[in-house]
Amino acid sequence: MPDSVNPAIDTTEEDALIALARQVMPAGGFGNVSHTVIVARGRECRVWDVAGREYVDYLLGSGPMIVGHAHPEVLAVTQACVAEGTTFFANNPYGIRLAAEIVDAMPAVEQVRFVSSGSEADMYAMRLMRAFAGKDKILKFEGGYHGMSDYGLISTTPKRASNFPEGVADSAGIPRSVQQEMLVAPYNDLATVAALIKEHRHELAGIIVEPFQRLIPPEPGFLEGLRQLAMENDIVLCFDEVVTGFRFAYGGAQAYYGVTPDICTMGKAIGGGFPLAAIGGRADIMAHFDKAAVGEDRFMTQIGTLSGNPVAAAAGLKTLEILKRPGGYKHMFAQGQALIDGYKASMQKHGVAAQIVGDAPMFDIVFNQNKVRDYRSCMGDPALAAKYNAGMRKRGILKSESKHYMALAHTDADIEQTLRAFDATMAEL
Repeated sequence: MPDSVNPAIDTTEEDALIALARQVMPAGGFGNVSHTVIVARGRECRVWDVAGREYVDYLLGSGPMIVGHAHPEVLAVTQACVAEGTTFFANNPYGIRLAAEIVDAMPAVEQVRFVSSGSEADMYAMRLMRAFAGKDKILKFEGGYHGMSDYGLISTTPKRASNFPEGVADSAGIPRSVQQEMLVAPYNDLATVAALIKEHRHELAGIIVEPFQRLIPPEPGFLEGLRQLAMENDIVLCFDEVVTGFRFAYGGAQAYYGVTPDICTMGKAIGGGFPLAAIGGRADIMAHFDKAAVGEDRFMTQIGTLSGNPVAAAAGLKTLEILKRPGGYKHMFAQGQALIDGYKASMQKHGVAAQIVGDAPMFDIVFNQNKVRDYRSCMGDPALAAKYNAGMRKRGILKSESKHYMALAHTDADIEQTLRAFDATMAEL
């Protein structure tokens, strides 16, 4: 990797680790990002790789580090918690208090059940909708990401366009029967959703939707329309807030957009950088996790060795406390908007045919000029996107292949460095 930002770099350890990774792990990695950056440490919104290169970080662990890396208050509570024991497979004070804070914060949530990952949360949410409704099918939206379960990996990144509501499996190893239980609609298209509900109401348990789908904002009235359709047809509405929970507002996207689902999933921010996620919602729906409340036949088993882990819960509780302080969201939105405005000016200056899609807390560049409202209209030029991402990494900016995450810890200096790197990358493109 060229080092225009860090010219004096010794790659000996890095080269050895990359070679070892290729030997002992499929594709030489954890399956997350495609590049070979090996991050050794982080502080606030900067990370350093094993060779010593410094990056402004917009990857943020894929979102959890919303208050920045190694926040001193989060470190203090987790270190104190670790000294008392790291896991118990039983209730602990931190998890109970975190559940209470989530109930207070999220409009939809009356009760909480913890798991260890967003994939687990979404899997259990879909199962919960089926248990409550006594029906099998779930409606999702093309391009919506709901974790790594068989059901979640239907039409998340389809390689071919299908006729709605037919779903496409995104991975080898998914049974054909799973595809038949998922109905797929285009995001921001209430008419198609209404038609599918009318046709399948007798077998449809619920709707799962990212209220802000990857980078795509909901059009005015879309979420309100889903809420109304779910109520009129007696089906469960689930907001997947693994990404948006506590990122768009303290009460999540449901508070930001003013639409309350029946249940929701949460992750990333609530674990403060540790493995923690949750399902929350109305008490009568969440009762299916309680055998005494619903009986043997309607009871939904959920067990996880690390569910509600005390260290993760302590980190999450402190992270939420920091997020709740005055001015934090205002700062994060302002920094994100500064990047968006600067990016737009640079693209116009260099004549790059691209656009910003998203909102201040979470956005990216899409290399097309379509009106973006769903998965298909958001697809851009992958070759240009790859060059753009590589150009930003070369200039000391770390991000995912398709997203900038903003954090409370991003400074004016971070923004200025990023805009310089972006401008140089656009000139190169």
